[in-house]
Amino acid sequence: MDGREVEVEFVGGLLGQWAVWVRRAVELLDEAGRARAGDDGAVRRLLTLDGHLTDANAAIFDVVHGFHGCIPGIHEVLRRQGLLAGRWCLDPAEELPPGQLAEIDRIWAAYPWLRDDEFVAEGLSRWLS
Repeated sequence: MDGREVEVEFVGGLLGQWAVWVRRAVELLDEAGRARAGDDGAVRRLLTLDGHLTDANAAIFDVVHGFHGCIPGIHEVLRRQGLLAGRWCLDPAEELPPGQLAEIDRIWAAYPWLRDDEFVAEGLSRWLS
């Protein structure tokens, strides 16, 4: 940076995973800690997930439409897990833009290992009581 070498400790992030699929985000954070500590296997596992996370987050947070479908996209994921009854927003006009639902369907099928459906199903009745 500006002609000098800078050590980067953190590149990218799991921000999207803290909005949805939180259990998996915790597991990925633990894996990142192992990678940072020198675990080559952890580094390799994380590198294979990099594109998957980017793709999933792009669909859920609606990168294509400048993040306009971000909130309804998050709500759609939470609805699918049973945490919300619908994807309604405070602004009734705020809805998934054209094509976003198909993108969420696509990543839902493509990356089941990113989701934490079993964890949510186990706690759902307790959390919503």
